[in-house]
Amino acid sequence: MTTSPRFALGLAGLLLLSTACSGQPTATGAPGLAKVLFIGDSIAVGEALPMAAAFKASGVEFQSIAAEGGGNVVGPFADEHWQELPGQITEAEAGLVLYQITTYDWGSAQEQRAGYEKLVKTVSAAGAKLVFVTAPPIRPDEFYQPHMAELAGAPDAARAVADASSGQADVLDATEVWGTTYQQTRDGKADRGTDGIHTCPQGAARFTRWLLAELAGQHPGFTPADPRDWANAGWSADRHFTGC
Repeated sequence: MTTSPRFALGLAGLLLLSTACSGQPTATGAPGLAKVLFIGDSIAVGEALPMAAAFKASGVEFQSIAAEGGGNVVGPFADEHWQELPGQITEAEAGLVLYQITTYDWGSAQEQRAGYEKLVKTVSAAGAKLVFVTAPPIRPDEFYQPHMAELAGAPDAARAVADASSGQADVLDATEVWGTTYQQTRDGKADRGTDGIHTCPQGAARFTRWLLAELAGQHPGFTPADPRDWANAGWSADRHFTGC
């Protein structure tokens, strides 16, 4: 699989942010990061492509069960997802579970908290820690517009659950990556899909670099790999990135 020339050109800005150098020691995992499990919707499916390459280069096993048209633990499709999710979490044997809040996490604040509390308990029972990750802002169409207020409250529900979890869960706010409104291009390059929902390779790579840096801050001893070790590893040519 070849690297997308469009993304290779957009990688320059990402590499300028890298503080690593070619003489840096080989990256290795840290306690709690021997294996990472990623859960989310189709946005997460795209992000998981560079994440897999980056975690591998960083000496950490990675598994994604992000799903097209679902992947949520509250809202529509959640009941169906819960039929298999506990088994998937247990079988993964991960030390850390990342749940990126999905575009389907609809419901009242009470319903959201109940779904997130259930996820915390399920992840904890499997011997792992849970980290909620906020979702990138979307440009809603007729399907999403009626649910935007509910989606806007999901991060607060996750924070309330994490705050009451006695350290079993945490929340990472990805606003630093995406901003507060949907932005299709950054630095003249496609960052988000033209559908108003998904990410392009550049955006997925920016998210990955940010996420690994955040995890490094939480896990002393974990050193993320230099982006040059994973950014042009072929994943950007995946057909998931149509609309970029």
